Amino acid sequence: MVAKIELNERQEKILNIVKSQGPITGENIAEILEVTRATLRPDLAVLTMSGYLEAKPRVGYTYKADGVHSKVKKIINQYQVKDIMSRPIVIKEKCSIYDAIVTLFLEDIGSIFVVEAENCLTGLASRKDLLKATMGQADIHKVPVSVIMTRMPNVITADIEDTVVEAVKKLVEHEVDSLPVVRRTEGYPGKEGLEVVGRITKTNITRLFLDLALK
Repeated sequence: MVAKIELNERQEKILNIVKSQGPITGENIAEILEVTRATLRPDLAVLTMSGYLEAKPRVGYTYKADGVHSKVKKIINQYQVKDIMSRPIVIKEKCSIYDAIVTLFLEDIGSIFVVEAENCLTGLASRKDLLKATMGQADIHKVPVSVIMTRMPNVITADIEDTVVEAVKKLVEHEVDSLPVVRRTEGYPGKEGLEVVGRITKTNITRLFLDLALK
């Protein structure tokens, strides 16, 4: 079943501007809406990827009258995060910083997800977090990774039922390379948790587009 993309208020305004004034550059759209170009970047990415707009170098954005019903959009919107995600790489929050570093490099990933005893997400440790730890005075063989990780709820996640477009928007908007894919579950009795079931990365997205292009 094809997932429907619901546009937010700003995306609707962008479409109306491009319909009436296109081709128009992102900078000009930003000026009209009185926001920065960076603020518009996620919205423009979603609208372009979904087939509403077409971006042309040195020309700007144009409205695609048939974009809403385009074949590409219909194909993309059939995919959910669970269809293209990778297996998650997780460690327990009691593991040492040293163990986290070894796991990160053995798996050749940019960040590692940290879980508690019930396997629910509690945080994320990036290469940057771990590098900072090695440059400090902490004994990385003894200090647990939970001390230096980014803690929930400050970790951006993707729900297993999210569409690929929704995941792309989060990756672009928050400028991250990967997201833990989660589903809600019961952790401790009476306490809801987020079970890590996968990982969605820019590489996953790129592979999807490559597969579609080669079909």
